[in-house]
Amino acid sequence: MNPASDSEKEECRRLLDGLSLYLDGEAEAALCAEIEAHMAECENCRIVVDTLRKTVLLYREESPAPLPSDVRRRLYAALKLEDYLVTGKGE
Repeated sequence: MNPASDSEKEECRRLLDGLSLYLDGEAEAALCAEIEAHMAECENCRIVVDTLRKTVLLYREESPAPLPSDVRRRLYAALKLEDYLVTGKGE
């Protein structure tokens, strides 16, 4: 793997700006084609996209852990949102 030149790094940054749309399947066809062509030539971007794609898939497969009530109260207090805090029985 050769070190990327400044112009190559700029191209990576430019294309990776649209990465979220690309991974969510919401990017326009032209952007998808551009990102895929770039990844065919750029190992660093391939690694970034593959890692992020796997991270997103793992996150989507997991059920969110319940937030303990004391943590929830402290969070709402820190955000000054106590008026919006809904508590269950026994809290």
